[in-house]
Amino acid sequence: MENLFRLVDQDQHFFQRKWTLVNGPVIVGAGPSGLATAACLREQGVPFVVLERAECIASLWQKRTYDRLKLHLPKHFCQLPKLPFPEEFPEYPTKRQFIEYLESYAKHFDINPKFNECVQSARYDETSGFWRVKTVVSSGSSKTEFEYICRWLVVATGENAECVVPDIQGLAEFGGEVIHACDYKSGEKFKGQKVLVVGCGNSGMEVSLDLCNHNASPSIVVRSSVHVLPREIFGKSTFELAMVLLKWLPLRLVDKLMLILAWLVLGNIEMYGLKRPSMGPLELKNTKGKTPVLDIGALEKIRSGDINVVPGIKRFSRGQVELVNGEKLDIDSVVLATGYRSNVPSWLQEGEFFSKNGFPKAPFPHGWKGSAGLYAVGFTRRGLSGASSDAMRIAQDIGKVWKDETKRQKKRTMACHRRCISQF
Repeated sequence: MENLFRLVDQDQHFFQRKWTLVNGPVIVGAGPSGLATAACLREQGVPFVVLERAECIASLWQKRTYDRLKLHLPKHFCQLPKLPFPEEFPEYPTKRQFIEYLESYAKHFDINPKFNECVQSARYDETSGFWRVKTVVSSGSSKTEFEYICRWLVVATGENAECVVPDIQGLAEFGGEVIHACDYKSGEKFKGQKVLVVGCGNSGMEVSLDLCNHNASPSIVVRSSVHVLPREIFGKSTFELAMVLLKWLPLRLVDKLMLILAWLVLGNIEMYGLKRPSMGPLELKNTKGKTPVLDIGALEKIRSGDINVVPGIKRFSRGQVELVNGEKLDIDSVVLATGYRSNVPSWLQEGEFFSKNGFPKAPFPHGWKGSAGLYAVGFTRRGLSGASSDAMRIAQDIGKVWKDETKRQKKRTMACHRRCISQF
């Protein structure tokens, strides 16, 4: 408390801003990572505050995903700690089912985020030993500044906080509709159009497939090499099979086995313009964070010619794109499936734990804990299972300190009570 008074004294404008002292950690982000951490803290008996810039939980899933989206991995790899998916859910839950699960998860653990609170900055005050988290609260047309003072700060804004829009020559002069994949919902509005999909990750492949299913004519830009694996191999989840093999075999050998199995199921994909990287899919994921494409039907459309694979873009012009091989295509619309990035550097004033790309500097599994009560969840590049692992570690770490301090406080209270009684 003495440190808190020192904090107040050093800022003469402190009481001109609304503020509160949080008795526990502040969690920034109410996506799956933030919810998982909050649930685990609840189990530890630690109070917390969750801040969310949107007006709902899991805003990425609710607002920036296409309608046909399903979980790419079996549900038992995607469930959050302490509460499994309903048994009646399919092996690969839909977007709507996953959102329902997250909403029931928040309700089950009594997680009530403070919505429409956008964190502007967060910094550690060494004088007081507290984190100072400044937000702007939006309510209609009015905005209010707020500040949270806390001992622990959990960064749960994730790997995909902001969409990446590349600077491509001539795109501003193209004239047709240009959207990022985060704004793509369905191919229905593109029926009969020639659509260029820029990016060949899971989103790019699925958007191209969806466009085909709505009678559009998509061309997908494959600028570099890409691993395409079947979602299932002989009825077994490819990811699950890889996890089983990794228990017994080294990673590089598992990569070789997976590529052999993929070749047996999919055939030679290089003949369709999909060149494989020299590094195996698991090693590439672990070292570069690049996720392999799990095919759910796009490859069949590529084989049939319904999806046209093209090389990199040189420039756009009015209603047209010129490719690096000199070919020119007439197109009506463009979908940028160019990915997302972390936004942590824009608001967290700290340079030891996080790097400039918004990810923890320490590699997995050591990137969940920094110094001075700073934590990160959901930056493992290992999906929901990685976020769940982080969340449990963070809650246990904070919970241990919390319980030890609570015991000491109880002992001091009891000792004081006994002294008071002895005086009578």
